[in-house]
Amino acid sequence: MAQLKYCDKHNQVGFLRKPDESAGFAEIVDFLRGSNLRYALTTNPTIHDSLVKQFWQTATAKTLADGTLELQATIDTIAYTITEASIRSKLKLADASGITMLPNNEIFEGMGHMGYPTDGSFTFWKSFFTPQWRFLVHHILHCISSKSGGWDQFGSNIATALICLSTGRVYNFSKLIFDGMVANLKSKTKFLMYPRFLQLILDIQTENKHPYLAVTLTKKIFGNMKRGFRGVPRPLLPAMLSIVDPSAGQEAPSVTQPQPSSSMTLEVALKRKTKRVLLSDSEEEETEAQGRKTHDLDPLVSLVQELVTPSKTINALGEEQVEDISPTTLEAAAILTKSFNKISQ
Repeated sequence: MAQLKYCDKHNQVGFLRKPDESAGFAEIVDFLRGSNLRYALTTNPTIHDSLVKQFWQTATAKTLADGTLELQATIDTIAYTITEASIRSKLKLADASGITMLPNNEIFEGMGHMGYPTDGSFTFWKSFFTPQWRFLVHHILHCISSKSGGWDQFGSNIATALICLSTGRVYNFSKLIFDGMVANLKSKTKFLMYPRFLQLILDIQTENKHPYLAVTLTKKIFGNMKRGFRGVPRPLLPAMLSIVDPSAGQEAPSVTQPQPSSSMTLEVALKRKTKRVLLSDSEEEETEAQGRKTHDLDPLVSLVQELVTPSKTINALGEEQVEDISPTTLEAAAILTKSFNKISQ
């Protein structure tokens, strides 16, 4: 059997925060944060590489006596099963009664309501949407669908999902995911599908603890979704605007800020000195010796910058928390800064 590979653009971790770059996307971010997709889109567990590889190397599909189809696999000599129901439960999708496919006429009509210029084709293109809608399509394709390529296009199943989301109806994402896994078993392009979801669904640790790191979307997605767009943005539909982010209005956990006096003074002083040295390094009239002098200071600059940069974590609301800088660290940074200033004079 050929060695199976990951697709780093598949089953990514979504980005549902609202930094300054998100201007114009607040409504779609709020919608997704309030939807039943939030957990599946954003949860990023520690993924065991061995779990994913063993699952897809041993997985088979079996139909039970009651007609239920399940995937069976062996991981570290222990048998595991995955069903549509287990996907629904573990990913918190709550879509058992969801729609799987709409009639053709409803698909074209629904896509038209989203501002998509339908032409009778069942191949749809992300780039034909306006930015907020592209953001939604991008998250469905890269974080939830079973696709491993052709990222700008999708078929009637994803179109049905988008229409259900935009009109307040429930779409059966659990079946979409499960059917994709079953199809992957005999696919000519079989790959290590759904690494993030497999870890969440099976929720086990393997003997080999080597991790696989899922790619996380970043704030750059907002600029990317605007790229090439000219015209009037298509607003979200009324049913989407009625979805409320459950975390909205909640008081964020208190954040301990670093001591401003020492750390900020060090950072400002360092930035000023660094700017002077780096500028002189780029000037043609500088001598070779001066260029070497600046280069030799780079490790010291990096060390001090690291010391005075507060570490950040993300809380449950997707907000950054800044951790305090210890007095000992500040003292060490001060000593290094003084040394830096003397050497660079």
